[in-house]
Formats: sequence, C-alpha cells, structure tokens
Amino acid sequence: MINRAIVILRYKAPAVHWINDADPHEGDPQISMEDANRDRTVYLISEQDADDDKALARWIKANYAILFEAELDGWYRVESLWPQQRDLNLFYEWFEVECHTVIEDTVGTPIADDDI
Repeated sequence: MINRAIVILRYKAPAVHWINDADPHEGDPQISMEDANRDRTVYLISEQDADDDKALARWIKANYAILFEAELDGWYRVESLWPQQRDLNLFYEWFEVECHTVIEDTVGTPIADDDI
C-alpha cells in the first residue's frame, strides 16, 4: 500500500452539456455521459486530506480551481471556451467527487515521475 489517497472527478450532466456545447468542431458526434466518464484522471492526495468527509471537503475547497481548470483543459485548451464564472458551487454541479483511501501498488518497481 502507498501512503496516498485518490480523488476521481465524475462528470455530471451539466459538464457533459458544456463539453458538447463548447465543441469548436460543429458536427462532431455528441459525447455521452458514459464516454465522458470512461477514462478519468486520478488525483493523488494525502491520506490526511481523505481522513473523513470534512477533511476531503476542505481539500476540495482549497483545490477546486486547479482541478476545474485541469478538467476543462483536458477537453479544450482554448480558455475562451471555458465558463467564465467557475466557483465551488459550479464545481459541485459539474462533478461528483469520488475518493478512495486504500491504494495498492501491485507493480513492485519504483514509481517514476514522467514530468508531464
């Protein structure tokens, strides 16, 4: 086991609606909720930040802007396509926060930072 927890953001309907409405390539097929949530980014956080619901809520409040921008950038790198008002309420309207505290490393080799 490693001394981290993970956070995964699952897209809700308003986020998927934005993905499709903001698409600069009109005529492209619509992204479904299933497609949007198929392969999600996993964010490593400290075990302490995932100790309980209150600790996780504090961590989300402190980091939601970074997470929000990372998710938006994953779809469209053109910031003018992003919603201008990105507050904590909108974050929770767009994302379901999933947290897991038991992380098993089954590979057995050192973890390398790809420096991406």
